[in-house]
Amino acid sequence: MILIIRERVTPEQMAQMSETFGETLIKLAVDVERGILAGGGELHADCEQALLEDGSRQSDIWGADWYPLECKVGFESLINIRPKQNNRFMEIQDAALRARIEAIVRQAFEVEV
Repeated sequence: MILIIRERVTPEQMAQMSETFGETLIKLAVDVERGILAGGGELHADCEQALLEDGSRQSDIWGADWYPLECKVGFESLINIRPKQNNRFMEIQDAALRARIEAIVRQAFEVEV
């Protein structure tokens, strides 16, 4: 199930987003301008679509992963391949952008940076 997260994740939301990959991985799309994310489902693109339908701009959305058991953020996704935004790889290259994404994800999952 894909959920849009605007505040801290509740245990119920965590369980719903974990339905696809269990406790090992939650796929995310993060809107760095609005400070929100969509999580769950099989593909980052599905999370991206949920944010687009909610009013986000595609240029502001980046793919990430949350690894609950490790409390770790991953930055690799097909939706991150954006030559026009100076990111030619699946992994986000810009350190400042990675830091913004990590802060949004950790705030949602209640983990100190």
